[in-house]
Amino acid sequence: MFEAFLTSTVLVALAEIGDKTQLLSFVLAARLRKPWPIIAGIFVATIANHLVAGSVGVWLASLIAPQWLPWITGVVFVAFGLWTLHPDSLDDDPKLHRAGAFVTTAIAFFIAEMGDKTQFATVALAARFDALMAVVMGTTIGMMLANVPAVIIGEKLAQKLPLQAIRWIAAAVFIATGVLTMLGAAGTAG
Repeated sequence: MFEAFLTSTVLVALAEIGDKTQLLSFVLAARLRKPWPIIAGIFVATIANHLVAGSVGVWLASLIAPQWLPWITGVVFVAFGLWTLHPDSLDDDPKLHRAGAFVTTAIAFFIAEMGDKTQFATVALAARFDALMAVVMGTTIGMMLANVPAVIIGEKLAQKLPLQAIRWIAAAVFIATGVLTMLGAAGTAG
């Protein structure tokens, strides 16, 4: 269970650097200038989104034969590693909801996370570890580790981070996780 939590935290924290939801955090911080409601909105949206994603992962794992699951999740992690090398961009400017910064952030962040690599990673991690709460807690903390500084420090932080190096590290961690998952499957098959 601790392995699921730790792996989920590290993978998502690294994958989130330069991700479109982190870019959204920068934009929301600059436009709304209310860090605590923004942070709370990110937290609520992430828990909701990753709880759904993790549940899908557990469900998918129940449909896949146990001997195939490590191979499938291993390949998926390698694919995420390659996907991480492609920089994200924010498609449009979030619209301020009249309910305020918290609601605007929760809605915008939940929607931006749909189909995002960290959401798919949550599905794969939950399928891999079969520890839904540990994965959701880990992925949520990983998201917060990457996005809270983005909200508090803002654009100045983005300009100082070596985003390309971080992307390469995140890709390497995803690929290594995939390879180790497949090697573990090969070791138990023999």
